[in-house]
Amino acid sequence: METYSLLREIADSWVLLGLVIFFFGTIVWAFRPGSSAVYRDTSDIPFRYDDGPLVDEGGAGGAVPLEDDK
Repeated sequence: METYSLLREIADSWVLLGLVIFFFGTIVWAFRPGSSAVYRDTSDIPFRYDDGPLVDEGGAGGAVPLEDDK
């Protein structure tokens, strides 16, 4: 048996099976019990410590907080 044929046969069966198991394992891990609290906390990261909108004063590219938020 040639090397190419052997590698193709392995890829057609065992590697495909391994990828399918990995895919379903990832799905099960993402939807595991108790993970929704972790995902909710992670999704709130951009909004933490958000005191107000930033205003670009002077056009230097550095945004500063509004006077009302100090």
